[in-house]
Amino acid sequence: MAEVHIIGQIISASNFPEKSLFCKWGISAGSAWRLLSGPSEGQTQVDNPSFGEKAYFCHPFDLHFATKGIQGWPKFYFQVWHHDWLGRNELFGYGFCHVPSTAGSHELEVVTWRPCGSFSEQFKSQLVGGAAHLCNLDLVFNQQNRYMLQTESMGKLHLICNVITRNFDKFGVQM
Repeated sequence: MAEVHIIGQIISASNFPEKSLFCKWGISAGSAWRLLSGPSEGQTQVDNPSFGEKAYFCHPFDLHFATKGIQGWPKFYFQVWHHDWLGRNELFGYGFCHVPSTAGSHELEVVTWRPCGSFSEQFKSQLVGGAAHLCNLDLVFNQQNRYMLQTESMGKLHLICNVITRNFDKFGVQM
């Protein structure tokens, strides 16, 4: 089987309306892919920077996949959360990116967005906290029904992703 190693880290988050952020992440791949080692999801620590606009996580990931074909290439999905002074967590954004299909080191920038909700939901979130969020995380990286959502842009996540491929040439796939 062909193999892909994905090694890197979630470096930081920038341009969000508040500080004190953390990130939940996961990876999704097609049915021909099998995760051999590494966690399929994780969470960073909360960073509340006293200086600057970036929240630094430097959260590592190390994943090893085996595959029978390139269809369903892995993709990361993210949720960025704000942890307020009352201990509440508020969703600040969703984002996703495909793992680069070329071997080497890649710097990735993931734009994030969040659902707006109705006017009354927005008003309620200003008063008591909390924001509209998705019931099904597949909408983050599945384009099928995402076009129906009303969203607003949020900040960006910054990643470094090193991709190592092995044995693709034995299966007739040129990378």
